Amino acid sequence: MALVEMMMPKMGESIMEGTVLKWLKSVGDTIEQDESVLEVATDKVDTEVPALEGGVLQQILVQEGDVVAVGAPIAVIATNGEDTGSSAAPVATEAPSAAAPQETTPQAAAATTAAESAPAKLDQPATGRFYSPLVLNIAREEGISMQELEYIPGTGKEGRVSKKDIMTYVESRSEAPQQATAPVTAAPASQAPAQQSAAAPSQSAQPQQAAAAKPAASFSGNTEIIEMDRMRRMIADRMVESKRTSPHVTSFVEADVTNLVNWRNKWKNDYKKREGENLTFTPIFIDAIAKAIKDFPMINVSVDGSNIIRHKDINIGMAVALPSGNLIVPNIKNADQLNLNGLTKKVNDLANRGRLNKLTPDDLSGGTYTVSNVGSFGNVMGTPIIMQPQVAIMAVGAIKKKPAVIETPEGDLIGIRHFMFLSHSYDHRVVDGSLGGMFVRRVADYLENFDINQTI
Repeated sequence: MALVEMMMPKMGESIMEGTVLKWLKSVGDTIEQDESVLEVATDKVDTEVPALEGGVLQQILVQEGDVVAVGAPIAVIATNGEDTGSSAAPVATEAPSAAAPQETTPQAAAATTAAESAPAKLDQPATGRFYSPLVLNIAREEGISMQELEYIPGTGKEGRVSKKDIMTYVESRSEAPQQATAPVTAAPASQAPAQQSAAAPSQSAQPQQAAAAKPAASFSGNTEIIEMDRMRRMIADRMVESKRTSPHVTSFVEADVTNLVNWRNKWKNDYKKREGENLTFTPIFIDAIAKAIKDFPMINVSVDGSNIIRHKDINIGMAVALPSGNLIVPNIKNADQLNLNGLTKKVNDLANRGRLNKLTPDDLSGGTYTVSNVGSFGNVMGTPIIMQPQVAIMAVGAIKKKPAVIETPEGDLIGIRHFMFLSHSYDHRVVDGSLGGMFVRRVADYLENFDINQTI
């Protein structure tokens, strides 16, 4: 018999935790390999988690509703199918040594507790170590100085401090006693009053602390308080983290898409009859973006500390609105290798499964660039927030008819044309204005020069 810990799996790019929705198995149940054991929810998808090992579910380590970090143990499975409900070894209790004292002074107990709860620190400061902007922001918010930061142990590459490292340090620091613990040795009686006055807060300090506390919010009877649902809370955290991590810059281009609109109007009814699916603008936009990424591959990157990771695969995510009002972003893998018909099939499939909550973790992972069609809501433009760890995202606005000057060999004319705005937000740490601006201009060029003679 062997005991195997079941871990919280990684269920998508940038997903660091999941919420346990429901346990599908109980302690003592027999589990087959790859059989679903529990349901887990993230900010992107709700999915069932299968067991990697078959056996008997011996222990459940987390409860329904708990938020669990990726890689943390969630259950214990006894392999080989043995029922180990009563086989757990009892915890051995050492008999007290005759030489050891049976009582511990309060001062010694307090000192021991302080030592156990004190956050782990390095013996020597790690000077010259690189810190990501996210780690520095967390340190600033938590009041951690640079000198203190240099003593935090790092588990990242070359000893770098990760988000998990600094959050663990913050938690252990908050759990540690806030005031100095009295020494183990008893102080002389003459010093006791002085120690007590130093340890206890002054009477004048207490009103100041109470005044500094945030007053409770007050609402009238005409106000409705709505608690955020789980997905909305997670989306909020991701958006704040993205803005804190990446300095956002947005460039705008207006594109004449008259040829594209006329081509779609010509083919959409035939396509609907033949394929039973709608021919939307989204696959056409994705096709243009994939072509532009091949022209400007440094848009298809992510950032890891001081390193830039360039991705050879072009996996384009598309924002899908859910009935709840939340957004989810499934990815089209290798979008540059699909023709327009293949992109249309993929877009429709992901959109339909997203609205039915049928997406898989693989559908949501591995994205390298994202497009958001804000035009579907009647918006002409927007300033989208980057999906970390990507470095760019494009919003496509509504297509509107406008009068425009048309240049012809015989002279200029005024005509009615179809225009739309493209909004390109990018991470200014690694994407300068020239690259960000040229990229969105290239996408507009592909849309304006759309081949009206092609078939689908």
